[in-house]
Amino acid sequence: MLQISNLSKTYPNGVKALQDVSLNISNGMFGLLGPNGAGKSTLMRTIATLQDADSGTIMFNGIDVAKQKPELRKQLGYLPQEFGVYPKVSAEEMLHYIARLKGITNDKERKELVKALLEQVNLYNHRKKALGGYSGGMKQRFGIAQALIGEPKLIIVDEPTAGLDPAERLRFNNLLSEIGENIIVILSTHIVDDVSALCNDMAIIAGGKVVQRGNPEDLVRTLENRVWSKRVQKDEVSKYQAEYKMILAKLSGGSMMVYVNSDTDPGNGFKAEKASLEDLYFANIS
Repeated sequence: MLQISNLSKTYPNGVKALQDVSLNISNGMFGLLGPNGAGKSTLMRTIATLQDADSGTIMFNGIDVAKQKPELRKQLGYLPQEFGVYPKVSAEEMLHYIARLKGITNDKERKELVKALLEQVNLYNHRKKALGGYSGGMKQRFGIAQALIGEPKLIIVDEPTAGLDPAERLRFNNLLSEIGENIIVILSTHIVDDVSALCNDMAIIAGGKVVQRGNPEDLVRTLENRVWSKRVQKDEVSKYQAEYKMILAKLSGGSMMVYVNSDTDPGNGFKAEKASLEDLYFANIS
């Protein structure tokens, strides 16, 4: 169990990155959804012991993360948003190096581990290739392989599918889903579909605060029979925004589709829509 209690962080420039954040997270895939600048990366770095909060606590299986950083790091796998690689080193060589740093000094044990990890992330046939020649998706899968060294009980992945093509994104998400069956995997992202497809538990964070928390399907049901849409011209969007509780507006076929939140039929040509996690997300960050 990961217990985050009343966590706050304000940067020297005055930005309140985290404001009294509290979350209890158990085994499985947990989605942390929010726009860029919402505080997701600050929270992930704090959990990963890369920075300290101003106040609050983080406990993981009896470990006080702020006071026992080396103990937490023994159980942690981390794939940050910006994951650099040594471009001229092969994946196999790099995993051996990282495994040695994590204390796996027995040659046979390390060789078996590296082989198993490369097979798990579907990179074994590319193990001799220099990391600089890997595609974005291959680098992310290598990132997961290095994060799995040492059999971590907690894995954090920060914006892992940003910039990946659809095929690589699917491969990466399938890999995450397999990993997240018996340990805690925190998926921090602004991509709604990733959370919808992978996570049974989630939170939406905006402005450094947790604004929604729960099972994605249960949260979407709170918007049932409350989402309405209408096709309008681009220059009409501001008018509808002023008159209705708008969820979002998006371009469709040369005009705009506006979606609004209303307990009753707003009339005026609006049609009922089936609520989605995207609707819930935009309703909470707008």
